[in-house]
Amino acid sequence: MNDTTATLRRKIASAGELQSVVRTMKALAATSIGQYEKSVQALTDYYRAVELGLSVCLQEEAPPIRGMPRDAAVDARSVGAVVFGSDQGLVGPFNELVVDFATKSLAALPGSKQVWAVGERVHARLTDAGVACAGVFAVPTSVAAITPLVGRILVTSEAHHAGAEVAELHLFFNRRTSGGLYAPSSQRLLPLDELWRDKLTKLRWPGRCLPEVLGDRAGALRSLIRSYLFVSLFRACAESLASENASRLAAMQRADKNIEDLLETLQAAFHQLRQTGIDEELFDVISGFEFRR
Repeated sequence: MNDTTATLRRKIASAGELQSVVRTMKALAATSIGQYEKSVQALTDYYRAVELGLSVCLQEEAPPIRGMPRDAAVDARSVGAVVFGSDQGLVGPFNELVVDFATKSLAALPGSKQVWAVGERVHARLTDAGVACAGVFAVPTSVAAITPLVGRILVTSEAHHAGAEVAELHLFFNRRTSGGLYAPSSQRLLPLDELWRDKLTKLRWPGRCLPEVLGDRAGALRSLIRSYLFVSLFRACAESLASENASRLAAMQRADKNIEDLLETLQAAFHQLRQTGIDEELFDVISGFEFRR
């Protein structure tokens, strides 16, 4: 069926409106990426400072303190996991990738599994993959909303860990690599066992003189552990949100380019059809004039 000029005008108008929506969403995604990436960059230095503080505290023998984990070999009855996903569209296979990575990683670990999902969509994906979720958290929509989420996750994990229901806790999230690309990643958050301690004690202090812990060394260690858990969860969530918006920005850029190409095609077809109509009208006028002569 051949298009008329009126039909082409409607198609051009619709494509223009859709392009305006796409460009608005592209601008929102670019703005969101900026705030989440700034959070990740700021947390990198803070995370390093916390690790160095823990390294100093753990260099010497510390007394047993409340909140330090039990031996993982003895207490490996259940493995907990937090899977960060997205509840918004136009992100491609964002949830599918992190769910596939999480299910394969958890399948390789012994013991029963308790999984918490961050996002309804990733929760549905986990359920479809045969993973029974112990709970679901809402996906933050801003940097300010990450802190309350981290608090709820810490309270939930602490309750299960203290009750010997969960011996390990793993984080699964997408981490941005370059441009609109991202890759699934993971972090073993708990237990804070000898493996974790050995890793930290091998860190080298950047200065020549190793600092000393003054006052209550056990209290300082507890504070640093709380900061370590908080910043680890915050960074994982911020990484996931930055990856989500980078994926959406890349999708909007592709959509904008496709719409631009479509508009050029429609406008060229419109001008050609209009010129053909003008030529036909001129031909009729000339033919009528010649006929009257």
